[in-house]
Amino acid sequence: MSARHDEAGLDTLAAVLAGNRFMPVPPPELMLCGDGDFRAIGAEFLQHFVRRGGLTPEDRVLDVGCGVGRMALPLTQYLTTGSYHGIDVIAPAIAWCSAAITPVYPAFTFAHLDVAHPLYHPIGTIVPEAVTLPVDDASADFIALVSVLTHLDEASIARYAVEIARVLAPGGRCFATAFLLNGPSRAAIAGGGARPAFPDDPGASVLFADPEAPLAAIAFDEDLLLSHFVAAGLRRRRPAAYGGWSGREHGIGFQDICIFEHG
Repeated sequence: MSARHDEAGLDTLAAVLAGNRFMPVPPPELMLCGDGDFRAIGAEFLQHFVRRGGLTPEDRVLDVGCGVGRMALPLTQYLTTGSYHGIDVIAPAIAWCSAAITPVYPAFTFAHLDVAHPLYHPIGTIVPEAVTLPVDDASADFIALVSVLTHLDEASIARYAVEIARVLAPGGRCFATAFLLNGPSRAAIAGGGARPAFPDDPGASVLFADPEAPLAAIAFDEDLLLSHFVAAGLRRRRPAAYGGWSGREHGIGFQDICIFEHG
């Protein structure tokens, strides 16, 4: 962590960002994914990015599934000589970010990714199993996938892992959140302490919170999810930071956090 953002400094920056009423907030109709306080959640993830993902102010950031700038806006106050590129399947969200953020912060750019998703972009022309991220090889020092793996099926995750490995620069980190199935989380599901309330099926490697909308929230067996990133040439930097979704008393945030890097 740089001297400009030591532990106390990072906490102060996050508190200022969470309470900054001058920071733009997208209109409610664009809040299609995720709930809670827009500014506070963005500030929280900035802390996770730095402390757990090793983000530096000089990094080139790629935000896959950037939505309406929840992560981008706090990063405008952290990245100095670094840059940010956000991509998402929701075109109106990209349009809002391009109009509200890029004119003030030219190093922050956004692009629509025309990938089909039954909930967020059903008319997309690209199937997720064949997606190619519209960025150059080894062009990102830090890749964020916040609440992305929780809305993709296994075949799509395998493809995204390959693309992440292609785009990630040597020494780079991929920060990804997920619902990971393991002993404690399965026990919480069985006891009714998990949210979302996934069905209790100990033999299943993939669970859907809503079978009628399976891509609304997906939990994966931890080893299964990791196997797709390993197959792509990535490894987990350290054990996951497990979130509070599974009822863990000292969960870090909500979803589980994994940091991947080249193996």
